[in-house]
Amino acid sequence: MAQTPDSESFDYIVVGAGSAGCVLANRLTASGRHRVLLLEAGGRDRNIWIHIPLGYGKLFNNAKVNWLYSTEPEPDMNNRTLIQPRGKVLGGSSSINGLLYIRGQPQDFDHWRQLGNAGWSFEDVLPLFRRAEHQERGADALHGTGGPLAVSNVSEPHPLCEAFIEAAQQAGFPRNDDFNGPAQEGVGYFQLTTRNGRRCSTAVGYLREARRRPNLKIVTDALTSRILFSGRRATGVEYRRGGTTHVAHARGEVIVAGGAFNSPQLLQLSGLGPAALLRSLGISVVADMPGVGADLQDHLQVRMQYRCTEPITMNDVVNNWRQRIGAGLRYALSRKGMLTIGAGYAGGFFRTHPDALTPDVQVHFIIFSGDASGAALHPFPGFIASVCQLRPESRGFVRIKSADPAMPPAIAPRYLSSRFDCDTVVAGMKLLRQIMSRPAMRRYIAEERAPSPACTSDADLLAFARATGSTVFHPTSTCRMGSDPAAVVDARLRVHGIEGLRVIDASIMPTVISGNTNAAVVMIAEKGAGMILEDAAANVPVAISA
Repeated sequence: MAQTPDSESFDYIVVGAGSAGCVLANRLTASGRHRVLLLEAGGRDRNIWIHIPLGYGKLFNNAKVNWLYSTEPEPDMNNRTLIQPRGKVLGGSSSINGLLYIRGQPQDFDHWRQLGNAGWSFEDVLPLFRRAEHQERGADALHGTGGPLAVSNVSEPHPLCEAFIEAAQQAGFPRNDDFNGPAQEGVGYFQLTTRNGRRCSTAVGYLREARRRPNLKIVTDALTSRILFSGRRATGVEYRRGGTTHVAHARGEVIVAGGAFNSPQLLQLSGLGPAALLRSLGISVVADMPGVGADLQDHLQVRMQYRCTEPITMNDVVNNWRQRIGAGLRYALSRKGMLTIGAGYAGGFFRTHPDALTPDVQVHFIIFSGDASGAALHPFPGFIASVCQLRPESRGFVRIKSADPAMPPAIAPRYLSSRFDCDTVVAGMKLLRQIMSRPAMRRYIAEERAPSPACTSDADLLAFARATGSTVFHPTSTCRMGSDPAAVVDARLRVHGIEGLRVIDASIMPTVISGNTNAAVVMIAEKGAGMILEDAAANVPVAISA
């Protein structure tokens, strides 16, 4: 590639304009005192399907907005290679995800604090959640209004969702109208990151306001190839755009916000990671950090499919041209109807064991059915309920396979490699069947198509999970926060042993939260931006001992 002779200097360089990067760009430029460069490997968020909530189904295989990653063959999933979609566009995965707004359990964040991460208890982070949020239901002790991230109710109820909620209550589970309220347990409708029936990604909520500021420079279609160092201080980045290599210098800090796959990839490409791996690829080692790319955690989902007794599902709309036109017109005129739904319409959080203190599985109830995520919908009325284990013990890794930044890294979540995870997933499937067998739901079930009534034993259910389970798109923890030798960042998200470098995204989670991860990533970025500005105001060095 041609090397550009000129370069620019900024106070802060943010690598990745995703769920975290857009928040950082907004908050770091708000005062007007700091000049910020925001680099994004993808393009602008102009695709119409990004902004229509149900459009996420059109983005699973769209290389213009999606990295289209896949795992290595998973040994405990019948050696299958599983999809790992990640956003490659302004807004990142918040522009292509299923829109569900779930914070996780307060105990998740209290556990982070118990692991030694000061400032990360639920009491500490709640003000950041409230600051980010514009809650349709109004402000209270747990919710905020006036923030950039719109959080809305579903546009209207649906008969199948009502039946599922009633069936869960018949099975002994409480109704819960706010999964982000005092308790997570129970069944109800999900809230979505939408405003007036349109997606509110972080690009919409945070970046649209910030992009008009003269102290923010946004460069899209820019693949960051490495972080530049002077000794153990990060001094800038090198990035590729349009066949040319560019250099940008950071007077203050370089902030990596590429997500659970791209952040460890960039650190490893830059010489921070397992020394033996880096040397084998001809990369000079800046710091031997075995924890970079380790501890990958993700939520596995197992989808149970049902044929519906009535033509009231999304399948029936999509497969009938008159209904398709009607749904489009209704959305255009009123911002209601099928096009406003996300990757879960109703759902619940349940305990599979009586001695569990908090829910350990999540169910997403979806009013359409297909053989896989993003696949064509079935030609008959159908719906899906998926089981997701909330706190898996299985741990995987992300490792570069080449010194070429354009080559995807090896992604190995190692789903169901823990016996505890296997037992919990099977228990979750059995619990879901208990709900589906209740009268309110049974009247809508013509048949259980998958795994089918013939699948009865625990061994059969586990075999089904191994044969069909896939990601629910929540990878975390590959640049884990902590003070132990394998941790990558400290409690202020500074990379251990390196000056001028932080990681701020889902990769820093010490453990994956109990639910959909996007809301927590926004909170992490809000907190990270605050810490950066605090340290700058106090002139605090941004390095700690290795």
